[in-house]
Amino acid sequence: MSKNSIESVFTQEVHNKYLVFNTLFSRLPYDKMAKIGQLMPFLHDLSEAGFEQGKEPKEIINLFFSQYTSIKDEKEKIDLLFRFITYIERQVVLFDSIEDSAFEKLTPLNGKGTLQSTLDLAVQQNKLEEVKEKLKNFKVRVVFTAHPTQFYPNSVLRIIQDLEELIPKNDINGIDALLQQLGKTPFINDQKPTPLEEAQSIIFYLRHVYYQVIGEIHQKINNYLQNEESDFSPVLELGFWPGGDRDGNPFVTAEISKKVSQELRTSILKCYYNDFKIVCRRLTLKGIMPLLTQISNRIYTNMNGLKNDLTLEELLASLYEVRELLITKHNSIFLDLFDRFIQQVKLFGLHFASLDIRQDSSIHEKVMEEINQKYEISPKPYSEWTHAEKLHFLTEKELLINEDDFEDALTKDTFRTVKAIQEIQALNGERACHRYIISNSTSMFSVLEVLALFRFCGYKDADVKVDVMPLFETIEGLDNAQSTMSALYQLPYYKNHLINRKNHQTIMLGFSDGTKDGGYVKANWEIYQAKEKLSRVSKKNQIEVKFFDGRGGPPARGGGKTHQFYASQGPTIANNEIQITIQGQTITSMYGSRAQAMYNFEQLISAGIINDVFQDDRSIIDKKERNLIDELGEEGVRKYFELKEHPLFVSYLENKSPLKYYGLTNIGSRPSKRSSGKKLTLSDLRAIPFVGSWSQLKQNVPGYFGFGSALQKVIEEGRLEDLKSLYQSSLYFKTLMENSMMALTKTYFPLTNYMKNDTEYGDFWKILYDEYLLTVKNMLLVSGQKVLMESEPLGKLSIDYREHIVLPLLTIQQYALQKIEETTDETTRLVYEKMVTRSLFGNINASRNSA
Repeated sequence: MSKNSIESVFTQEVHNKYLVFNTLFSRLPYDKMAKIGQLMPFLHDLSEAGFEQGKEPKEIINLFFSQYTSIKDEKEKIDLLFRFITYIERQVVLFDSIEDSAFEKLTPLNGKGTLQSTLDLAVQQNKLEEVKEKLKNFKVRVVFTAHPTQFYPNSVLRIIQDLEELIPKNDINGIDALLQQLGKTPFINDQKPTPLEEAQSIIFYLRHVYYQVIGEIHQKINNYLQNEESDFSPVLELGFWPGGDRDGNPFVTAEISKKVSQELRTSILKCYYNDFKIVCRRLTLKGIMPLLTQISNRIYTNMNGLKNDLTLEELLASLYEVRELLITKHNSIFLDLFDRFIQQVKLFGLHFASLDIRQDSSIHEKVMEEINQKYEISPKPYSEWTHAEKLHFLTEKELLINEDDFEDALTKDTFRTVKAIQEIQALNGERACHRYIISNSTSMFSVLEVLALFRFCGYKDADVKVDVMPLFETIEGLDNAQSTMSALYQLPYYKNHLINRKNHQTIMLGFSDGTKDGGYVKANWEIYQAKEKLSRVSKKNQIEVKFFDGRGGPPARGGGKTHQFYASQGPTIANNEIQITIQGQTITSMYGSRAQAMYNFEQLISAGIINDVFQDDRSIIDKKERNLIDELGEEGVRKYFELKEHPLFVSYLENKSPLKYYGLTNIGSRPSKRSSGKKLTLSDLRAIPFVGSWSQLKQNVPGYFGFGSALQKVIEEGRLEDLKSLYQSSLYFKTLMENSMMALTKTYFPLTNYMKNDTEYGDFWKILYDEYLLTVKNMLLVSGQKVLMESEPLGKLSIDYREHIVLPLLTIQQYALQKIEETTDETTRLVYEKMVTRSLFGNINASRNSA
């Protein structure tokens, strides 16, 4: 679609409908909502004009009350501001629903990056057989996480879903009723959700969206490539972190992991039971019905917990028995329908999605120290052992752990988790839980410690049906990744483990902590180069390496244009699988409906095909381009380190942003910082509140800081044309820049302009602002665009509209932060702290990928 066409459709399907349906809010018959609707435009206009004039939020709010209300009492003012927050939250929900319902009109569902487009291109270029071969050995794994960036409770998500069905029909009465329901539905949880509740929230999407969509995608591939049932090979698989990711979350235990796995099993059996009813309705054939009844009863009793004894092998054997009868006795009647059901069972097994276990390497080190002390392995602390001593202990020591010998709860649960994996696999199959991820991997011992845990817990080497996956996420960790894996590959003990895993090695790379550690440009480039080095060393050792990218929503956490990112990975990076985390808001904003999920799943599959079969020369980075990106990375990280090492860096976030209020939102089970110490350090701070706090300030520092200075250095050396050429010729660099442009588009420094006069933080604010201005100027210069995101009109329209809606909310949040600073009364301070916390919800939801 052309830019004009996109703007026209957006106006008709989103803008106009929002204006119409938004008026329904103003007549809701409770909580003085009509008055709020009338006052909102005044607060918005005052905010917009006031910030551009350099006014403080406090001044803008006071001006609003004096000009447009007669309210003098402080409690009444506070009450009105809370009502504004409630109102704007619901405006954001309405806009989300309208925009998502228009997805199919705004997005060409057979356009670039879709399966239809890719397969059509294969036909045109006579490469259909190449695509077929590629898909035999290629997979996409989408892993859903419970990271706390989803601020909508389940009750609100259901309303959004219903709104999305009614909006295209312009059902005013139905929409009106749902908006009334929305007005009365709480947006906040009284308590933090449990890990099991987090899992159930995401399982809803597995059951009601992904089960059908993934089946349809595979059916589309089968039809296009004329695959037989025997040719079937899953291209798209699901992974699952809620209930498995215990990194920094003390509430995720071995018992929780087993419960979540059971929940996944129950949910997929419910899907099968409903589908099987349709099969039974058609196959009312002699000799078939009794077999179908037996299968149905087995699914039913296991689904309802009456029994827990059905295995995947048994289910498939029963299905193939029926299939054989259909072919030999009934002329293959309804065979396509039956094969589609078999395909679903092959896709999802009895596990639905693979539960990943994740834990920090420091916990495993601590467990090894406890083992050392309890069983008197050595008088020296484990941390002081030599390389040879550790290697001998971890690869050769015969030891059988008794968890009752230990008192520490986390240590005991670590042993129980290792044992629980075997229980989960016995019930739901190996695919149910076969990956153990080690956060903050620093050396080969990070991996060997986990394998040793399995041995100490009674596993024989051949029984360890688990892929042990290091997660490299700091700049230092990325630098050492190649030498770490090389050492492991050459170790006979680890070689034997890999032989048992078909010589496959998955390596996870963390974008979130990488950016926090080294800045946007350096972190992204380090990850790219680490993938190249790891691809080389794996190939040299005859290991098939797969990369698992821990990507968040915004560019600062590896988010942005996912399809373009993977299409830009050149031939120097292994392309056997695309594995990616999808979390929080991204689940609902990009995979929340069937149309969205279909489109975005297909984009990932197509990116993998395009990389190999239709390789774009722009995905190849030559030596000159590498040197230039190296320069940009080094200058970018130098500038970022200057900022990170500034004495006010953490203090600014803690005192001038809503950082400390993230933990009060009750949206996730995991604490917002890693240690319980009172003094906050950058290493303690989790990536989500770190990035999210910059987003709330509308400064988005992790998404661009250092990039502008890096570009400036090259420009000052007279090499602007080199940068322009790099932008045009390198898909990787183009994607890097355009993702950063998205972060810049969501940046609005006038909101915090008042901080430049702050006696303590004024100079620090100016450092941030100057880099922002420099980055915008240089990115426009290099890209040739007149405004940021000029090449992405739809994305820009959506961002601009959302920023317009939440501007009054940002004003209220900053006002509350100012009041907290100046208030000495404890009761009043608590009220304003609650106001800051409440304001987080609407701002985060409007941004969609803010953390």
